[in-house]
Amino acid sequence: PAPPRPGSSCAFAAGAVGVGVVALARARRARRAVPETLQDGIANFYDDSTGVWVEIWGEHLHHGYYPPGFRGSLAEHRRAQVKMIEEVLRWAGVPEAGSPGAPQDVLDVGCGVGGSSRHISRKYGCKATGITLSPKQRDQAQELSEASGLGAATTFQVADALHLPFEDNSFDLIWSLESGEHIPNKPQFMSEMHRVCRPGGRIILVTWVHRDLPPGDVQLRPSEQRLLKRISQAYHLPDWCSMADYARIANDDLGLSGVKTADWTANIEPFWGAVIRSALMPSGWLALIRGGWRTFKGALVMPLMRRGYSTGTIKFALLTGTKANGGAGGAGGAARSGVAAKA
Repeated sequence: PAPPRPGSSCAFAAGAVGVGVVALARARRARRAVPETLQDGIANFYDDSTGVWVEIWGEHLHHGYYPPGFRGSLAEHRRAQVKMIEEVLRWAGVPEAGSPGAPQDVLDVGCGVGGSSRHISRKYGCKATGITLSPKQRDQAQELSEASGLGAATTFQVADALHLPFEDNSFDLIWSLESGEHIPNKPQFMSEMHRVCRPGGRIILVTWVHRDLPPGDVQLRPSEQRLLKRISQAYHLPDWCSMADYARIANDDLGLSGVKTADWTANIEPFWGAVIRSALMPSGWLALIRGGWRTFKGALVMPLMRRGYSTGTIKFALLTGTKANGGAGGAGGAARSGVAAKA
C-alpha cells in the first residue's frame, strides 16, 4: 500500500469530527430530555467513556508520575501511571510487603477498572475490594482480575462513597486515587473512609483540588471559577475544595494521626498533553465517537485541565493519615465541618 500522505492524519481527524459531531449532537439532544442526579451522571459518564480510555491507555485511569523533563512514548506514560501508585505508597509510608503493618485488607474507593486494586493486591499479597458508581467499570474490573489470576483476591461492587456498604473497622488501608473530585460532600466522604478504616489503619487520598486560598480570600477569582465550572460540567464534578479544606477535616473533624499533605502538580505535568495527543490520533477519534457524546464532551475540555494546572488554579494533591487507636466512626465530623456547603 502507498504510504500515508502528509497531513492525512489531520484530514482523517477532520472527517471523523464531521461525521462524529452530527451523530453526537443527536445523542446529546436525546439525553437532554432525561434529568439525572450527580451520581447518575458520573456513572453514565464512566459507563460510556471507560472503554475508550482502556482501549488507548490501559487499566489505569489516573495521572502518571514523571521525572523532570520527561519525554516518552505511550508505553512509557503507562509505566508512569504504575509509578504513580508506587510513589504514593512510598510517600505515605506504607510498609513493604512482608513487613509488620503491611496491608492485608484494602478498600479502593473509586476503583475504575481495578488497576490500583490489582497492583496493590499483587504487591502485598492482600485482599482488595473496589467500589465504583459505574456498573460497566465493575464488570470490567472483575473480568480483568479473573484474567490476571487475581479473581479470588480482588472483588468489585457498585457502591456510593458517601454510604459505604461495609462494617466499621473493616480495612487497614483505604486508598482513593482521583475519585474525591467527584464526591459532593467532602466531610461525609472522609468520614465514611474513616469509619471503615481499622484503628491504626491508613487513609490515602489523591485528588484534584483548587489552589489553597490565602488569608482574607473567601473564593477563587471569577476567571478561575468559570474555568472550573466548564470542567465540572463535562466531568460531572461538584463544587471544588482545596487541600487545606481536606486537611482541616482530617485533623479537626476526624482526628487522624500523622496527617501530611503534598502538592505533586509538577510531577504530573506531561500527562494531559499526552492524553490530548492520543485523542488526536485516528484511533483516538474513532474511539471517542464510539464513546458517545459524554466522552466527546470530556475530550473537548482536556485543554482546560492542562490550563488549570499550568496557571496554578488546579492542584494535584495528596493527603494521608492514620486512624487513632480507639478512634470511632466519623459521622459527626461531617456535621461539624464548614466545607460541606462548598464541597
